[in-house]
Amino acid sequence: MMTGTGPHGMARVVVVYHSGYGHTQRMANSIAEGAGAELVVIDAEGNLPADGWETLGAADAIVMGSPTYMGGVSWQFKKFADASSAPWYTQTWKDKIFAGFTTSAALNGDKMSTLNYLFTLAMQHGGIWVSQGVMPSNSKSAQRNDANYLGSYSGAIAQSPSDAGASDMFAGDLETARRFGERVAEVARRFQR
Repeated sequence: MMTGTGPHGMARVVVVYHSGYGHTQRMANSIAEGAGAELVVIDAEGNLPADGWETLGAADAIVMGSPTYMGGVSWQFKKFADASSAPWYTQTWKDKIFAGFTTSAALNGDKMSTLNYLFTLAMQHGGIWVSQGVMPSNSKSAQRNDANYLGSYSGAIAQSPSDAGASDMFAGDLETARRFGERVAEVARRFQR
């Protein structure tokens, strides 16, 4: 059930994520910029801040993010997902808008399995999933810093070499995340009652 609107009549979008080395955090910030979203950080112990569950409960849209580690979400994100069985049991998040994002060091890196996990979690909660909605940059003239160069449709993805810090992320991946945030907010507005 939708809970109302954020500032200026806009949908209230919340980005909940875990970041191990700062790359997922940069993606979360870009998505939040595009969506006008609030951030809820899953800490190094897999816990939310004191008001985290209430913030998620009041959201119209929840965008979930985790780095891809060993072909799936981080254990910290999994701890959050398991703890979300409380709102699942009461169907608190039913009919909310959901979306997901991830990053890894390898160009492929099995990021799709992480997005599938996030999608499945959203479906468990009775949510409505938002796709990437940004056409891929897949022509011969495409450059690595073009939007959606990695060609994802299910959610926003990014890639950084294993020896590159978060400050070295590709601008195109961050722009893809920003546009993804805009799309999630727009879809959430359409579903408001």
